[in-house]
Amino acid sequence: MISRESTAISDSKITPKSSDRPLEGQHALVTGGGRGIGAAIAMTLAQSGAAISLVGRTRAALDEQKFRIEEAANAPVFAVDVDITQDDALTPALADIVEAQGPVSVLINNAGAARSAPFHRTDRALWDDMMAINVTAAYTCTQAVLPSMRADDWGRIINVSSTAGLSGYRYVSAYCAAKHALVGLTRALALELSDTGITVNAVCPGFTDTDLLSDAVRNISAKTGMDSEAARAELARNNPQGRLIAPEEVAHTVAWLCHPISSAITGQSIVVAGGEVM
Repeated sequence: MISRESTAISDSKITPKSSDRPLEGQHALVTGGGRGIGAAIAMTLAQSGAAISLVGRTRAALDEQKFRIEEAANAPVFAVDVDITQDDALTPALADIVEAQGPVSVLINNAGAARSAPFHRTDRALWDDMMAINVTAAYTCTQAVLPSMRADDWGRIINVSSTAGLSGYRYVSAYCAAKHALVGLTRALALELSDTGITVNAVCPGFTDTDLLSDAVRNISAKTGMDSEAARAELARNNPQGRLIAPEEVAHTVAWLCHPISSAITGQSIVVAGGEVM
């Protein structure tokens, strides 16, 4: 495991052991790692040398991604299906994860969901659901792994927020509120840990070509009568580049933030959205 003491410091720059596999010796836990952005992040971190633990709700998706990573990156992968929105659900799972892969040194709080409704139809159940998966799960997972990071005085915590965490969108007030809260958590925790070797950052993608976006497309089509291509084009219009973001673009941004040389980057919300938010 890379610690602050085991990195070479010269002219205020931290040099990793290997430029090809800068995360060699690290253990990355990725929530929501079975599909979409989480799957792309897990693959990219594995290709950077990290051991990977995948956490999600759907066993079949986790097993499929585990196989893909092992085949493509020749990296050790551990997968566990657990609902991290449930109190204390992560505790026994984390014990198994640490036994299999060692202490978590990189945490990717990626699990999330979006449900839409105009505010006057946003009931408490929808509100609580959006808070639970988009921000409380990140709080719970961070609480669980932070002690081992503090013990090593090194770690990377990346919260996958959204442009909705920096801006507003109609009909997703609960989702926007949760993603804003996740950005706030990122900034506060980064300051608390600024005297350690642990950095905390958020990545804020725009509309990204994942299963979550496909759900949004179906919702738009059902409500407006647009065909799926027109609905996708409508979402892409939010991006000044006129396109959807690829999951791999988000993943490589996350990998850069996890890199040992990114130790001065903390408390930031990196937007991956083609200029949508400036």
